[in-house]
Amino acid sequence: MISCYIYHLNFHDMNALAIFLGMVGPWQIGLIVVVILLLFGGKKIPEMMRGLGSGIKEFKDASKDDEASHKSDETLEEKKS
Repeated sequence: MISCYIYHLNFHDMNALAIFLGMVGPWQIGLIVVVILLLFGGKKIPEMMRGLGSGIKEFKDASKDDEASHKSDETLEEKKS
């Protein structure tokens, strides 16, 4: 009974999110951009975007390194057996 209720809540929340995201139009995006400009100012936004870009780059590099080490571990295990 409880698991059905939890499933119902999750399904309902996902539908609400889909409806909300489906209703975002150009006016809402424009309003969000104006609010961000007012909060952070024009000079701070490029710095934040550079930081975000470098963070994404570091994340990609780390995931590639992790993937490469995982593959090398698999090849070592195959050679041992």
